[in-house]
Amino acid sequence: MTASEQVPGTRTPGTHCDACSLHGVCLTHDLPEETQASLDALLDQPRPLKRGQALVTQGEPFDTLYLVRSGSLKQVARPIGHEAEHVVGFYLPGEAVGLEAIGERTCPASVVALETAFVCALPYARLRELCQHSTTLNESLLRHMSRELRSEQRQLCLLSGRTAEQRLAGFLLGLSERFHQRGCSRYRFHLAMSRGDIGSHLGLALETVSRVLGRFQRQELIQVAHRELTLLSLEGLQAILEES
Repeated sequence: MTASEQVPGTRTPGTHCDACSLHGVCLTHDLPEETQASLDALLDQPRPLKRGQALVTQGEPFDTLYLVRSGSLKQVARPIGHEAEHVVGFYLPGEAVGLEAIGERTCPASVVALETAFVCALPYARLRELCQHSTTLNESLLRHMSRELRSEQRQLCLLSGRTAEQRLAGFLLGLSERFHQRGCSRYRFHLAMSRGDIGSHLGLALETVSRVLGRFQRQELIQVAHRELTLLSLEGLQAILEES
């Protein structure tokens, strides 16, 4: 597809990738003008999701990558033979949903909106064709895959032999860094996920998450008001994470 070709549902000029506030951290960043135009032609208007609405369902065929434009989502898996679901991870604006499904071509987990969210859909077959003609786009896709692998490695390190306090401190510091990379405050942000979701993700009981958050507040490391979280001492949380 050339830059001049258009398809039904192509976004209007006001919603092109280079006009998006997340362009600098998204898969579309730093692409040549012609490649950017071709990629724009693949994208429809951002898809809206309501809180609790599933974007993809575990086990369904994979055919689309999604780029989170606003809001946040959680990835939830139900292991074979188990009734309980496990929260695998969370997606923030600018992050790509579906990279882990490319190999098996099926979705390994469901992805559900934690709040009102908008996502941009990239049909994978057409994206792959475009990658064959764009080294820059191919490298961008590989970088995003690399970040996914690093994130999984950090998660394994976070859960391996760590106390509840260390797991939660590491989780909050990780969120802080991810928000900061997106041009948001690293000290104050909205926690769309529930404490139950956080516990499931970190392998902790709901009561443990609440207890540790309460302890962090008493130690004046954080301040929680409803879903608004303020990190009062990044150094204090880092010290907890590094305790031996």
